[in-house]
Amino acid sequence: MNILMLSDVYFPRVNGVSTSIRTFAQSLARMGHSVTVVAPDYGPGSGQEQHDSDEFELIRLASRVIFFDPEDRLIRAPELRRIMPALAARHWDVIHVHTPFRAHRMGVRLAELTGRPTVETYHTYFEEYIGHYLPWAPAPLLRFVARRLSRMLCHGVDHLIVPSEQMAEVLRRYGVTTAATVLPTGIDLSEFARGDGTRFRIAHDIAADRPTLVTVSRLAVEKNIAFLLQTARRLVAEFPRLMFIIAGEGPDAPRLKRLAHEYGLDANVRFFGNLDRRTTLLDAYRAGDAFVFASPTETQGLVLIEAMALGVPIVSTAVMGTATVLRDARSALISDEDVDAFAGHVARLLRSPELRAQLSQAGPQDARAWSTEGLMTQVVALYQRLAQERPLPRRGAQAAAQQG
Repeated sequence: MNILMLSDVYFPRVNGVSTSIRTFAQSLARMGHSVTVVAPDYGPGSGQEQHDSDEFELIRLASRVIFFDPEDRLIRAPELRRIMPALAARHWDVIHVHTPFRAHRMGVRLAELTGRPTVETYHTYFEEYIGHYLPWAPAPLLRFVARRLSRMLCHGVDHLIVPSEQMAEVLRRYGVTTAATVLPTGIDLSEFARGDGTRFRIAHDIAADRPTLVTVSRLAVEKNIAFLLQTARRLVAEFPRLMFIIAGEGPDAPRLKRLAHEYGLDANVRFFGNLDRRTTLLDAYRAGDAFVFASPTETQGLVLIEAMALGVPIVSTAVMGTATVLRDARSALISDEDVDAFAGHVARLLRSPELRAQLSQAGPQDARAWSTEGLMTQVVALYQRLAQERPLPRRGAQAAAQQG
């Protein structure tokens, strides 16, 4: 199949959407399909060339910085007009949109020009995110706008992919009636067969017997990392040598670093920024005695699956998409979002080498349920069904539509 993927975000911007797109594209290409990804150009010095791939085509479009979210980019409107004829002239079996901004607009227009079916993945729980980026606007108004916009966008495509049943239920409550398939992204397990925690500890002078927690996340308010810092503050009373590794970058980093200092955790918390996903990030995961996570807004929670695959015991809340990932997991301890309760679960794990070994051994087995191998087969079946339901238009009619 010839598959076009459109997104307003991609690497070097590190988040779950970028990871999901790359996982989809690589997996589909390895299955023999032709994949083209269209994404923003982040400009010189961004390091985006490190994320190019010879497995699928990547087209970068000129973009500008978004004033309230400088990590992200908005594809420039003239670029859309420039690229549209070339994309419309190519043969696509399906158009897969991953984000709701310029990429969505591009996908809907290409569907009109080519007659091809559109799929959109609802990656982000915007109702819970938007208030953190527009704090000056009334919260009820923002929620109303997020719900209304979600309905409009979802009704503009032929089919939705939703990463979890919890998110599908949210969309039903919004009044979305577009056909939807619950289908998580999953991970390529072969990428998580490596990693050396001892190497990471030696490189960063963390003693082998020092109790160590790890989290991997974009540093944003909605990820609830401040709660994890409160948990660490509670734990140092019993574990004064505790080390908390935080891997990731984001707009909340300055506040989180101030909090760590205010909590007296300068010797117990280290911020490592974005680490290389193929090397040092895997080492960082494996350096942990426990992986901790408490985000309430995930549509899936890929980092939990990654921790499972690497055999790192997990302590996490289970809300939205993380509830789906952790539902039958034997590698995790589930906690309420309460500092005492969460700290109690972590302390229990740190006290017991036997419990850590038990959860660690179960992790890779839990992760197998989220392997891309089976999940991508379902994606291809969905693509094929949609393509069959909407046959290619006659060449003459297609050309006329493009000229119009």
